[in-house]
Amino acid sequence: MKLLTSLLMLCGLLTASAAQEGVARRGAQQAFAPPKHGEIKLAPKRFDRFVGQYAADADPSAVLSFWREGDSFFVQRTDGAKIELFAKGEAVFFTKVIDALVTFKFGPQGKVAGLSLRQPNGDTSYLRKTSGRPVIESPQAFDRREAMIPMRDGVRLHTLIFTPRNAREALPILLRRTPYGADVIDERFINRRYKEFVRDGYIFVIQDIRGRYRSEGRFMMMRPPRDRTDPQSFDESTDAYDTIDWLVRNAGRNNGRVGVFGVSYDGWLAAVATIEAHPALKASSPQAPMTDTYLGDDFFHNGAFRQSMSYEYVKLMETTKGKTLSTFDGDAYDWYLGLGSLSRLTEEFQGKLPTWNAFVEHPNYDDYWKARGAQRYLAETAVPTLVVGGWWDQEDFYGALATYEALEKHDDENQNFIVLGPWNHGGWKQNFGRTLGDLDFGSSTGLYFRSHVQAPWFAYYLKDKGRLKQPEALTFQAGSNRWVSYDSWPPRDTVARDLFLQSGHKLSFEKPAPGEGREFESYVSDPAAPVPFRKRPIEAMNNEAEEETGWDTWLVQDQRFLQGRTDVVSWQTEVLDRDLTISGNVVAHLVASTTGTDSDWVVKLIDVYPDASPAGGKTDGYQLMVVGEIFRGRFRESLETPKPLVPGEVNEYSFNLHGSNYCFKKGHRLMVQVQSTWFPLYDRNPQTFVENIFKAEPSDYRAATQRVYQSARYPSRVTLPVVK
Repeated sequence: MKLLTSLLMLCGLLTASAAQEGVARRGAQQAFAPPKHGEIKLAPKRFDRFVGQYAADADPSAVLSFWREGDSFFVQRTDGAKIELFAKGEAVFFTKVIDALVTFKFGPQGKVAGLSLRQPNGDTSYLRKTSGRPVIESPQAFDRREAMIPMRDGVRLHTLIFTPRNAREALPILLRRTPYGADVIDERFINRRYKEFVRDGYIFVIQDIRGRYRSEGRFMMMRPPRDRTDPQSFDESTDAYDTIDWLVRNAGRNNGRVGVFGVSYDGWLAAVATIEAHPALKASSPQAPMTDTYLGDDFFHNGAFRQSMSYEYVKLMETTKGKTLSTFDGDAYDWYLGLGSLSRLTEEFQGKLPTWNAFVEHPNYDDYWKARGAQRYLAETAVPTLVVGGWWDQEDFYGALATYEALEKHDDENQNFIVLGPWNHGGWKQNFGRTLGDLDFGSSTGLYFRSHVQAPWFAYYLKDKGRLKQPEALTFQAGSNRWVSYDSWPPRDTVARDLFLQSGHKLSFEKPAPGEGREFESYVSDPAAPVPFRKRPIEAMNNEAEEETGWDTWLVQDQRFLQGRTDVVSWQTEVLDRDLTISGNVVAHLVASTTGTDSDWVVKLIDVYPDASPAGGKTDGYQLMVVGEIFRGRFRESLETPKPLVPGEVNEYSFNLHGSNYCFKKGHRLMVQVQSTWFPLYDRNPQTFVENIFKAEPSDYRAATQRVYQSARYPSRVTLPVVK
């Protein structure tokens, strides 16, 4: 049922004013011109028979409410904006926001039974009338106040405080500290983005961190912990402490309790706020936090440099105190390839952008990166913590798992929780979460999280409201499309099973028999023609309108776009005769050799849908990457001390493809894919060992022949955490 897209456009992410301005927030498909329909005038009382709630059987949370105000007729979706409807016929209505038609349907007794919604692409969906009483939500009015809050070193941080007007009780404070600009937050944003919090009643505080936008001081990317022997020293933890200390004394009528939350960089800020926390800090939710940008978050994965991500993000963050977007004329793949080598970007940025300087000066996992690895200094905390991550987070999934794991080591009070859902980076914070790319999860997972997990969790700790029913680990099991609770993450009740690469491009839980078939598969990896990480053309990560880009959904993109490439090798199982469910970390053990002196290895675990899948349409034959990761060969012994590979030498590379909770359905196949480039997300390995790849010359980049072994003597395999 292709219902959600229209409902999102109609009532979720677009407001009438935004549509008229032609501006779409992230998640909307595009800006729409007003539709051309012939409007007729109906007597206002003719609207009354349509008043009520309408729901989709396939997704009961997708509820539309219709009501009349005087001579006007309106619709609003749960968690959405109020939109006016105009009559095209006696029972047919349109909006001036998008080209969608609502046609009310009548039952045998002549009463309104439901409605059909014709979407802009021509698809039609049906909603059943479930109640004659609409649920109408009016926006909360806030009193807005600006403050420059002083830190212990005298630097002042620009802060916005939004207090609910006419609040009848002292309210807790929800604090979000951000490098992305506080001034984009206004009353409308809060009512739309934080609706579930607004219902409970909070004072909202948004702050520009040190050195960003309208705050004073100097910005430092993921500022490391201060020297605690120096009483004048500061870091993001002390800035959070000083901010909270000021807020509980000055932010109006508050109850003395503060919660901190945020996604991505803001998520890291929420995590470090718990270090030597202010006594008023009672709850923290680091969501997709940047935790260790070398080991597995934004800048490096297992030593491989995330070129396009790092270039565009560092330029965004450090060119000015605001944001500087990257733009490309045409395909970014061609632009990055045309650079020739990383040394070209180094020439552009050296001495200008501090973090780029750090890339060049610290290409290995040295003390510079270790000092910024939050999992190393997050320790015992008295602050209850709710960590959130998405299975297909294209930026910081590692960070969510690493943060939870670091806190769990000291969680004697059982106050550390994790939620993992079927989302991309921050996909739970505003979207309904029913779909991601071509995938349909059968329910509004983002709305469920915000309404039934996040809001009650904060209300419990900040307002003494309700009972705490949060499991240790709550995960969405994609494939079976259901929420599952565990008493630990990874769960204990699994068995490790090795999935072996076999001769003939086969994949099996049986180990290869001695002497049977080909010992290896080979391919040529050519840096001059690297494998694209997603379907081309590739655009910039972000744009001025904050519209969705291919970057947001590339991890769930159909991998069939790589068919025909000789530098991507695949193995797959027979058709499954029963469901196979995994829950926990997936680990690759790749046995391989190269004719070069350095090499990258990419391993992907893929769910191959049947040619005629139950979902139908776009997912017929779909190849969905469940997990995937890269490893830079020079670091096979140590991330601190790289060593050249010996041409022709067989090595085993073992690396974590990260966590998953996924059900491979009966009738599907499992596939493992191996390749040596993932461009331009990851820089091209020269395949010739150089001490510092950031200083590699174009002549260092050479083709190499790769061998992936699949024999009893050299068994390449992927270890799956199979649910018993």
